Amino acid sequence: MSTDIKMALRNLFRSPVRTMLTLSAIAFASLILVFMLSFQLGSYEAMVNSSVKIHTGHFQVQAKGYNEKQNMRFAISLPNDIAEKLDKIKKIQAYTFRANGFSLVSSKNRTRGILVTGIDPEREAWVSTIKTLVRKGEYLDAKDRDKALIGSLLAKHLKVSVNDELTILGQGKDGSIAAGVVTIKGIFSSGIDEFDRASIQIPLNYFNDVFYMQGSVHEIVCTAESLYDVKKITQELADDLQKDQKGRDIVVLDWKELVPGLVQGIKLDLVSAIIFYIILIVVVAFSILNTFLMAILERTKEFGVMLALGVKPSRLLKLVLMESAFMTLAGVVIGGGAGALLTLWFMTHGINLAGASEILKEYGMSGVVYPKLSLISALAGPGAVLLITLCAALYPALKVKKLVPAVAIKSA
Repeated sequence: MSTDIKMALRNLFRSPVRTMLTLSAIAFASLILVFMLSFQLGSYEAMVNSSVKIHTGHFQVQAKGYNEKQNMRFAISLPNDIAEKLDKIKKIQAYTFRANGFSLVSSKNRTRGILVTGIDPEREAWVSTIKTLVRKGEYLDAKDRDKALIGSLLAKHLKVSVNDELTILGQGKDGSIAAGVVTIKGIFSSGIDEFDRASIQIPLNYFNDVFYMQGSVHEIVCTAESLYDVKKITQELADDLQKDQKGRDIVVLDWKELVPGLVQGIKLDLVSAIIFYIILIVVVAFSILNTFLMAILERTKEFGVMLALGVKPSRLLKLVLMESAFMTLAGVVIGGGAGALLTLWFMTHGINLAGASEILKEYGMSGVVYPKLSLISALAGPGAVLLITLCAALYPALKVKKLVPAVAIKSA
């Protein structure tokens, strides 16, 4: 170990209380940043999964232009061919077929324009959480035909309940009039007002007959084993479709394209969190700045004597920066390690949001949130603390380089 390193380590403990307080501030900031970033990533994943599994899925296969225009004629005519490709891709958890049509839905008292969706009840239960969100009545059965699930807000607007009849009037895929009468079998509440207010689901086989779909569907809704697998799966599927002449009019859209509002909400929350983290890091940086300014003022005479004895200013500068680096590295390692261990513990046991658990369960979300430790959450916060605190230590260190021996000795 070199003399400079020994001197730097010894100087840190000349004022142990101040050193420990500064070290604790750095460690605490690093711990908070690791844990909070991991908690945010975990909550975002839970939020996305619960939201997309209500309706959109992690990604969808659609006819080109359908997502923008919602035109009934933009349909996938051979969905089973796509299904064969999906069956070959690993990490796809489940998929289902859907067909949509904008229609007028009437009860005895009121009429409303809404989106009617044809679903395969069995497959839908694997992709969507709607089955668990039925609050009145029952979920659709595979044998059902003229039955329907409707949103709670739509039921309230139409003044209907379970076993009441609704008349559907719209336009078929071939341009003909589509009309049918369905009986309400269940009422769901997803917590997404727009969805609950303007959505009704009927069996896909009945939808096919009423809207004359001829076996076509508008959406193949898929879920992945993990949110982080979605990008790889969609790219693989898109490449596979491009090789097939029939698949060139088909597009693969991930959840970010299907639910842009959710992405914007996450970005807004992340920006506000980053502002808080920056404030925290700046406070720690001022703590470091204060510590080293005090240390240099207390040691001005010592530095003056060393300069008078022939020690080069650059060596003094190096010594002070080494003290700063050792203290900062120790704080970052201790805090980052403690934050990672704390996060790993909560990744196993979860954080029980007792006050909000019942509300979250109403909307298909678990009352327990699990942080997500990753390289970004483990390194970004401590890395920022390390960089900022080292920069803060530069100012007092540079003051040492400008000292005049005679003046420094007299000033003490």
